[in-house]
Amino acid sequence: MTDSADAGAAWFAGVDPDDAEAASAAIAASEADQPNDWPAIAVEQGFADDEAEYYDRLHEATVTAAREAAREAERADDKQLVHALRAMDDTERTANELAERLEEWAGALLDIETDATGLDFAAVVADEDPENATEERAVSLAQRVVDLRAERDDLRTFIERRAPEVAPNLAEMAGPVLAARLISLAGGLEPLAKKPSGTVQVLGAEDALFAHLRGHAPSPKHGVIFTHEFVRGTRLEDRGSASRALAGKLSIAARIDHYSGDMRPDLHEELRDRMDTIRARANEADEAEVIDE
Repeated sequence: MTDSADAGAAWFAGVDPDDAEAASAAIAASEADQPNDWPAIAVEQGFADDEAEYYDRLHEATVTAAREAAREAERADDKQLVHALRAMDDTERTANELAERLEEWAGALLDIETDATGLDFAAVVADEDPENATEERAVSLAQRVVDLRAERDDLRTFIERRAPEVAPNLAEMAGPVLAARLISLAGGLEPLAKKPSGTVQVLGAEDALFAHLRGHAPSPKHGVIFTHEFVRGTRLEDRGSASRALAGKLSIAARIDHYSGDMRPDLHEELRDRMDTIRARANEADEAEVIDE
């Protein structure tokens, strides 16, 4: 016979054998100081008729627990931010593609005098009064394009509001949309927090990186962080230094956001000081060139 301590440590103690959700919750919450003959204890307590049935019930409970864990992970704030960003990109891409189609179609079909192109042209067509079935379809398509543009804008507003809540330091340093894009490329805030700064630096430049590894291209200096003013606004010769400095601080920001979540103003001040140093070096070089001339 097992003692009460053994029975109390069993994950299935007090669990209805037919309640997989209760069993999965018990597995997540239970712990034991050491291994034991759990199948025998389960049979002894009446949880299962034999060892085979015990393992069937254990399998069902663990699968249920895994599904719930996956659902909870997908509901996490950073995952919602990733979905919103990808939806924003999808709506923008689709709207632009349809706007191009609309220009080819409505540009010749409707008598419209406008210099507008792309999404702006779609907005003009959407306000037209169709005179026949063909024009009605073109105008209807234009209205859908306008709706997609509005949805894109709403998604961007959502990202700009939510990113600072999910990753305050990253959003402050990179801007909400770039912060969300880095989280998306990494697969989540936790994976991003675990990546070295060198990887963060080239996120989004995977094709160029693989081409470099095959010996077909130079090593990329930056990925999507190029859209940041600290990189894009720095002269070409210093972009490598700017990218490394920014990526290093972004990596630290992601770790702080994931593991503690508190705002660190000093971190942002350090980055600004570093960028001032890099740009001062560029100014000194420019002044030297003027003197030489």
